[in-house]
Amino acid sequence: MTGRPRPAVAVLPGYVPGRSAAAAAAEHGVQDAIKMASNELPFGPLPSVAGAISGGIEHLSLYPDHRATALREALAEAVGADTDQVAIGAGSAGLLQQLHLSYVGPGDHVAMCWPSFEAYPLFAALVEAEQVRVPLVDETFDLPALAAAITPRTRIAFVTNPNNPTGTVVPTATIREFLAAVPSTCIVVLDEAYHEFVTDPGVTDSIPLLADHANLVITRTFSKAHGLAGMRIGYAIGHPEVIGMIDRTLVPFAVNELAQRAALASLAAADEMRERVGSVVAERERVTGRLREQGWSIPDPQGNFVWLPVGADAADLGRDLERRGVVTRAFADVGIRVTIATPTWNDRFIHALADARPPS
Repeated sequence: MTGRPRPAVAVLPGYVPGRSAAAAAAEHGVQDAIKMASNELPFGPLPSVAGAISGGIEHLSLYPDHRATALREALAEAVGADTDQVAIGAGSAGLLQQLHLSYVGPGDHVAMCWPSFEAYPLFAALVEAEQVRVPLVDETFDLPALAAAITPRTRIAFVTNPNNPTGTVVPTATIREFLAAVPSTCIVVLDEAYHEFVTDPGVTDSIPLLADHANLVITRTFSKAHGLAGMRIGYAIGHPEVIGMIDRTLVPFAVNELAQRAALASLAAADEMRERVGSVVAERERVTGRLREQGWSIPDPQGNFVWLPVGADAADLGRDLERRGVVTRAFADVGIRVTIATPTWNDRFIHALADARPPS
């Protein structure tokens, strides 16, 4: 082996993104495969966002503002926090990695319910931490069990709301009870990558929780509801001391100039963003109704995707859908996650699923 990589990195599997439509088409000989695997919005950028991106091209010879000061200030105003409570990173995933680098070392524990976001174990392994996985209950985070699993060695505990890949939520009141049970030595990361899509009335704004819990960090992203996945920009809200530690591990100039411009423009077009989110939620409800009519038992979806808890059949069903030109995200032995896309694509998925697994 050339060089001497760290043992933890040498065995790290690496993140596996959703499969492309082109790859599935090539393997199965399908001419018009569609990708519904990565929870991307089925729209291009908002007109004002597109203008902000194209209007910033002339600045690409210059380094961006490392701290993304204007965006921090705009986000602080938007969420009702102070500027020193906001961190900007290369997507919320980048901030999650920064949190591990800032707070977790070899032999420490990182706690999560499982299955959840696939990057959590990778980040824990990168810093040579031990993972503590608590099973979901009814496809949902079991916060009492997660609280019971936290020990003095636990440095980070994840609460993913809505959960990815199951799309379920836990009420804000339950999160408040969980926070009261967690010691201040453990950072609680409330991962809200899909919070704009939530319609469950039991889930309310989480920002007020910060006033009573200095160990709480809320992470959000511009990748989902704002449709800026390709720009890689996210943010975290927390106690100024914690935000300061997160900032120390930000790669210099990691958040590029065009991403900062796009995020600022999208914040300024919040009404348009919410209108788009509303159309996705309406399609989510339509698709959910059609699937239940077919006999599928699925949890109430609260993200921009639906979840088929098919267990051991997941890999086979994923392949069968690909053969019909629909690329979804199969989680081996657990289930299938399907992005809500355009009505045409959603109908194609519904028909492909009925063809692959006819209603009993």
